[in-house]
Amino acid sequence: MEPIKVDFSDGGRKKKVRSVLIPPEKAGLKIAINVIVMLVTAAVAYYFLLPPMNPHDYKFYVYFLIVAGSYVLSAYITSGAFAKPEYVPYVTRRAVVPGIVAGVIVLVLLVGYLVSCPFFRAKSFSRILSIENGDFQDTLSLIDSMSDFNNVPLIDANAAQALADKTLGDFAALDLESQFELLTEDSTQINFKGSPYRIYPLKYGDIFKWFLNSVTGANYDGIPGYVKVNLNTQQAELVTDYDIRYSTAEHFGEYLERVLRFRYPTYIFGEVSFEIDETGHPFWVVERIRKAVGLLGGNDVEGIILVDAESGESQYFSTEEVGADKSEVAWIDQAYDADLLIQQYNYFGTYNGGFWNSLIGQSGVKRASTGYSFLAIGDDVYLYTGVTSVTSDNSILGFFFINQRTKEAFFYNTTGATESAAQQSAQGKVQDMGWQASFPILLNIDGEATYFMALKDSSDIVKSYAMVNVEQYNVVAIPQNQNTDLRSCLEVYIKGLSELNPPVIIDFAFDSYNVPGENDPSQPDESEYASFTGTVTDIRSAVISGNTYYYIELNNSGLYYYVAASVTNKVMLLNVGDVITVTTADTAATDLASVGSITFGEAQSETETEAETEAETEAETEAEQQN
Repeated sequence: MEPIKVDFSDGGRKKKVRSVLIPPEKAGLKIAINVIVMLVTAAVAYYFLLPPMNPHDYKFYVYFLIVAGSYVLSAYITSGAFAKPEYVPYVTRRAVVPGIVAGVIVLVLLVGYLVSCPFFRAKSFSRILSIENGDFQDTLSLIDSMSDFNNVPLIDANAAQALADKTLGDFAALDLESQFELLTEDSTQINFKGSPYRIYPLKYGDIFKWFLNSVTGANYDGIPGYVKVNLNTQQAELVTDYDIRYSTAEHFGEYLERVLRFRYPTYIFGEVSFEIDETGHPFWVVERIRKAVGLLGGNDVEGIILVDAESGESQYFSTEEVGADKSEVAWIDQAYDADLLIQQYNYFGTYNGGFWNSLIGQSGVKRASTGYSFLAIGDDVYLYTGVTSVTSDNSILGFFFINQRTKEAFFYNTTGATESAAQQSAQGKVQDMGWQASFPILLNIDGEATYFMALKDSSDIVKSYAMVNVEQYNVVAIPQNQNTDLRSCLEVYIKGLSELNPPVIIDFAFDSYNVPGENDPSQPDESEYASFTGTVTDIRSAVISGNTYYYIELNNSGLYYYVAASVTNKVMLLNVGDVITVTTADTAATDLASVGSITFGEAQSETETEAETEAETEAETEAEQQN
């Protein structure tokens, strides 16, 4: 027997056994299927995810990770590697390229984050927003007369929404009741014809209502209108002169972001706001975002895309063009979203002294207080909020105002109570009534920093007003129950300041002002109304959104006039056969016309009124001569 020969030349080490690549049957066909699956996934993901083809946005990287992953997953499924492990080495080899792509994406994301994070770029974050210091005595919200309140929003967004909801019943005139809701997340406060307004786009109540109207409905032209609420006069109006076809609440080819993504594939979109121009035409204003710090950090607005809500036509404007006073789009009020501006201020307040100072020592570190509000000043809308120290939320260091069109920012150094403290003080005075205070607006009442709030019930109906002095926050002015209007609130506030020691004397002019519910500069002038007199031949009623509407036909009208009982309670006294005079601005209506007022009997013409006046004057003259 021959001896066994053993070769120890390799030191007894085991040789590495290479994996055997066993291709599945019809491997070429399955590779083709994997590629098709990847391409289909890429198309579907792009349609629904809508990523910008821009490496400054996280969606860009997520999109390509999904595409690469779809190829690998398809390769495992088509090869049967989940059931037959012997095919795993083959699939692993085929996944090398997608794996490299995914690895590069992760590496770029990691490096991009590091060069864009506050740890390394704190100063760059603090410089995104530039702020000027201002004198509060010259503040933008100076109020020294009652007429100055004509530009002050007397209600907040919640109260405006409650008013806007009530107008949806007017869709009954178009046989579209119970179809729409307010698209509150895209509502915008604007300055319209010199008054503060909140504009609400609409959306269908649910997917079924959308399908029945837009897909199966005949001659569908879009959502018929929007709602505007005057925040000063507290009057709401449903505007049905426009058909809004493109919206953030639409689907498929009329979904606003999808329309814009196909037109601007490299743009990074920011927030969307709904605005109207000076004629009332609706537009969408979409921010174009740029990264101000490194690859991925520090959002800022580079420009806006203005989209016609009816036609879908769009045009791009840089922030310089929007901010120019004589620009064709100077009517735009929100080029910068409020939350973005608050974030930029917090970058400024937190990192102005460097990253480590924001954590250790915190010298000069400050932040925006909780909540914010808006003021219409001139032709623009300003974002306002208080500024507090990071170590205390009980007092403010000052306030800042930022123009939402131009991004001009001003800081006013005024110490005192925070907005939340002022709310609590006001609510404490009316706690027995259960009223809640709106977020305060900062006003300069003849040099006195003053919080102004609306007091609302549980239904967001404004019941009264309150004023709290910022520095002397024990001065809380709430008018008496029997007289809860704005003038009374000011009188109580001024009286409270005069009783301080030493007294604070306010020089304030109690001239005329817009009384909520009575004067609205956006409503038609009296010259735009027409009067019609006739005999009532038919009366019908319907309850829509909690409001009772009456539909009245006159013998000579050929149409129905409709009015809510909340507008004029005289309508509840009408009977068939009564002679009435109605006024309406819908002079071109053919089926239904809204009523401005109703008068029993025939309305007198100006000639008749003048003749009666002359007759009365002559009678009085004769009587005096006889005496």
